[in-house]
Amino acid sequence: MHGEYKVPGGKLVVVDLEVSDGQIHDFRLAGDFFVEPDETVHAIERAVNGASADSDAAALRTRIQNAIPEGAVLLGFSAEAVATTIRRALAQATSFTDYQWQLVVGPPLTPQQQMAADQVLTEEVGEGRRGPTLRIWEWERPAVVIGSFQSVKNEVDMENAAKYGFEVVRRISGGGAMFMEAGSVITYSLYAPAELVQGMSFAESYAFLDEWVIQGLKSLGIEASYQPLNDITSTKGKIGGAAQKRLGAGAVLHHVTMSYDMDGDRMVEVLRIGREKLSDKGVKSANKRVDPLKSQTGMPREQILDRLVSTFRGLNGLAEGSITPAEMARIDELVEQKFGTEEWLYRVP
Repeated sequence: MHGEYKVPGGKLVVVDLEVSDGQIHDFRLAGDFFVEPDETVHAIERAVNGASADSDAAALRTRIQNAIPEGAVLLGFSAEAVATTIRRALAQATSFTDYQWQLVVGPPLTPQQQMAADQVLTEEVGEGRRGPTLRIWEWERPAVVIGSFQSVKNEVDMENAAKYGFEVVRRISGGGAMFMEAGSVITYSLYAPAELVQGMSFAESYAFLDEWVIQGLKSLGIEASYQPLNDITSTKGKIGGAAQKRLGAGAVLHHVTMSYDMDGDRMVEVLRIGREKLSDKGVKSANKRVDPLKSQTGMPREQILDRLVSTFRGLNGLAEGSITPAEMARIDELVEQKFGTEEWLYRVP
């Protein structure tokens, strides 16, 4: 069995192992990490051999950590990373490059269609009718997107949302509210087989699925990093946030919204939570809470998007794709049956 895991912000860990009678044997550890002294690798290998193939990541981590010689230095990886890689090997997890990824850019959709598109395309990947896909969202009109478990009245000033033309919609993933204006945000979704994140905790999968974006942002001169659980940030402030949903069909939805040119003052008029967070700072300080990509790069939104897409393509490969007519019909159907209904929007009043 073979497993690989690229540590977010670190190095590649590779393991090969065999299993017989429920135990791991012939375990080999490799990668582009750094470790001193060399004997540390052999100590880890000896510790893993004989471990139960049913061991969870925590048990493997403890076994590995106890075997690391005192004073050893591990750079670019950790006992936890090795344990995760072992679990990925045992679960026969896949990697990004095992797939032929498709790129879908737009078309501009209504807020309700955006919500439905995430469900439909994730289900299509899970059912094997669509290959893993990266979708770049384009907006038809302004929206507030609230998380699956958020309360409408607690999160949104509906009067101000209507006043400024913001449609309020609810997505299928958890997390917080997103303030969307055409041209002011960069939003993307990944629709991937569940095997891609096998053996990882939820926290690990967030950073793993966004590692390519961190690399793309760094190539633009942004000192970007991932802040658990789900924030993309920089030394100058928060850039954006991620959310996930695992669907029973065998696929994972992972989507991210990053601010390009946020109107912070308008945001705190529409979002109650933003207003509460800034109540002791004054409304005008909102612009300092989410530091937009425009202010950090001085680049047009389209140029930033091009760099991010080219980063993904260079790392994983990426072919041009589109939403099919059948998928679009299903999206419109779900808008009528679910995402456009009062029952769905106010399922948490």
